[in-house]
Amino acid sequence: MKENIQVELESALQATLTIKQLGDQDKQELLQEIASLLDLRMTDIIAENRKDLDRMDPADSRYDRLLLDEKRIAALSKSILDVAKLADPTEVLLSRTVLENGLIVEKKTVPLGVVGVIYESRPNVTIDVAALCLRSGNVCLLRGGSDAWYTNCILVEIIQSALQARGLNVHIVQLLPTDRKYVSELLTATKFVDIIIPRGSQALIDFVREHAKVPVIETGAGVCHTYVEESANLENAARIVANAKISRPSVCNALDTVLVDRLVAERFLSLLVPYFTESNVGVFADEEAYALLQDLAYPDLKRASEEDFGREFLGLQCSIKVISSFEEALLHISKYSSKHSECIVSENKERIEIFMNSIDTAAVYANASTRFTDGAEFGLGAEIGISTQKLHARGPFALEKLVTEKWYVTGNGQIR
Repeated sequence: MKENIQVELESALQATLTIKQLGDQDKQELLQEIASLLDLRMTDIIAENRKDLDRMDPADSRYDRLLLDEKRIAALSKSILDVAKLADPTEVLLSRTVLENGLIVEKKTVPLGVVGVIYESRPNVTIDVAALCLRSGNVCLLRGGSDAWYTNCILVEIIQSALQARGLNVHIVQLLPTDRKYVSELLTATKFVDIIIPRGSQALIDFVREHAKVPVIETGAGVCHTYVEESANLENAARIVANAKISRPSVCNALDTVLVDRLVAERFLSLLVPYFTESNVGVFADEEAYALLQDLAYPDLKRASEEDFGREFLGLQCSIKVISSFEEALLHISKYSSKHSECIVSENKERIEIFMNSIDTAAVYANASTRFTDGAEFGLGAEIGISTQKLHARGPFALEKLVTEKWYVTGNGQIR
């Protein structure tokens, strides 16, 4: 086993000199080449992905995240092309001032440098991160989970083959070993790495936050609520809740907890039950919701414990709570939210406005599924993750946030 990742860290730093020299057209053509290679090598990718899938229980909530089929690979290829079409976020002139002494002082956007990303069983992150970093002139160090090792290896091999074909430094994109001891080295590599981005479970994010010396941008776990307020169109509410939970339950913007006003709880739950029954959604209900669902003969029903609120389920399960007031909904969400995505379903404009202004979260919704919290859905292209913090980036962390600022001062002999 390798003693350390010093070679990888040093080569990443050296590679920044290469990628910073690429022009807008160069970066676009590189991404187009990678997208083409993904399509050409689709069979190989699926074969390597199968090796990873065969090591995982299909019932595991991570299985769906790990899966790459023809449709998903084609979507990855398209997402790369979409990123290529986005405006280059670097070398944007933010300000320009000519001082009295003749100095020209400009502020421009520049790449962050070396971006380290630590993630789990989602090989699509490999492509998304690499594409975004290449488009923004950054080097990336990828540390995926062991569950996706074979898939990540072939994806990075494809990316590096495109770099090599264009005479570029292949260390612009690197896949690091999965052994945990290397994670600690990455987190403390302040001389080589400019920023760390964890993407995965709350446990992973907490570990990175606690041990990193390199600056961290969190892409947080999603504990997402949908609150059905008493004035809601209940048919719409049932559709919205069902979509938020069922359409893709393993992702961070999927619903985890339903809050419903007591005045409409019985009617709303009767409309929701057919959706949940069809998809075999397991429900952890508070006492009042439990009684109502029991009367509706809901088949997969359990009494909720305290731990079932504020829990990210990542599967076809959720918690449901009946509440007595609008204020109780606000307090519950404020207590249990991970500050990812929260929704109110209501026809009361005043309450919608209060909800959207007062709930502290990266994305807040009125009368729409939380499943839209996504870089592509927001028109930003691919994303590295959903940031739940407030410094530098919040919400979909996409191309526009992979830059920082730099001052350019031009003179003709001025001294102070």
